Amino acid sequence: MRGQGRKESLSDSRDLDGSYDQLTASLRPHRPRPLDPDSVEDDFELSTVCHRPEGLEQLQEQTKFTRKELQVLYRGFKNECPSGIVSEENFKQIYSQFFPQGDSSTYATFLFNAFDTNHDGSVNFEDFVAGLSVILRGTIDDRLNWAFNLYDLNKDGCITKEEMLDIMKSIYDMMGKYTYPALREEAPREHVESFFQKMDRNKDGVVTIEEFIESCQKDENIMRSMQLFDNVI
Repeated sequence: MRGQGRKESLSDSRDLDGSYDQLTASLRPHRPRPLDPDSVEDDFELSTVCHRPEGLEQLQEQTKFTRKELQVLYRGFKNECPSGIVSEENFKQIYSQFFPQGDSSTYATFLFNAFDTNHDGSVNFEDFVAGLSVILRGTIDDRLNWAFNLYDLNKDGCITKEEMLDIMKSIYDMMGKYTYPALREEAPREHVESFFQKMDRNKDGVVTIEEFIESCQKDENIMRSMQLFDNVI
């Protein structure tokens, strides 16, 4: 997945990198029954799903998860998505369970688009574990690239103020009035201005991937926040 400091400045890593907090809160799988490494049923239980994921060995090569971790993740994924495919609407419904105090639909759409890397309107298990592997086990550069892709809503290679404002508004909507009861209406726009003052090095009105990574790497709070994910699973 917060005090007054977050409302005042984007220097707090949770503002700049707030997506990671929500991701780990919502994507952490349910704990399944104990796994039998020799069980055919545990080897992805393929007979009951519409989409059959790639073999364990191939997914192990493509991600940084072990065989057992992939089995655990697959059980959680299949619990929520028996067909093996998640549509945007399904994703929003699942995500809303974790933020009942607010409206998470817009942020969930942004998050869904970040996982849907081939833009086919659905997320399968391979898409899910590929994204999760970057978030939880990727290098700092991998994680920053993933975060940049999340914020770059139209995928044109740069973040505009309008895109960042949409992201910030969606986060406030998701967290709800109980989290920010006295939030001023202009607060999201003030956060965007702070973000651009820090990130937009050449002052051309957009933030490139190079500017984003360089600025984040110089922020100790952001670096510390990302390192918290090293042992989540």
